[in-house]
Amino acid sequence: MKLHELKASGNKKPKRIGRSGKRGSYSGRGVKGQKSRSGRRLRPAERDLILRLPKRRGFANARKSEKAIIFNLGDLAEALKSFATAGKGVLDLNAELLKAAGLLKKGFQGEVKLLGEGEISFPVKVAQGFKVSGSAKAKIEKAGGNVG
Repeated sequence: MKLHELKASGNKKPKRIGRSGKRGSYSGRGVKGQKSRSGRRLRPAERDLILRLPKRRGFANARKSEKAIIFNLGDLAEALKSFATAGKGVLDLNAELLKAAGLLKKGFQGEVKLLGEGEISFPVKVAQGFKVSGSAKAKIEKAGGNVG
């Protein structure tokens, strides 16, 4: 190490700009706005988020219920073809059967609606809680099933 390779430690103070001389006028800060002011302090994003929340007791977002899952008869017949027992009576169409077929998630608690698109060739007995359109009901009854 040589004398000219030595560097000064952190004793240097920051340059005070905006006091005439070479750094006068806007002093490298641009024109107007919060960032050009002296003593500026930008407001944190968390503060803005807190201010947006309602200042009322008992505030809660509306509960979101699961939407009804819609099945067309043709798609349902295709998926349940392996479950349909040929000539062994009526297939009970309920949530457990749809979960076993992989059409519903395990913890599904919402509604199921059947629409009349497509055809069904085997008889099914639709569970009580299912919503069924008029055309779907007619096609199910035509195939030998019933809507409960």
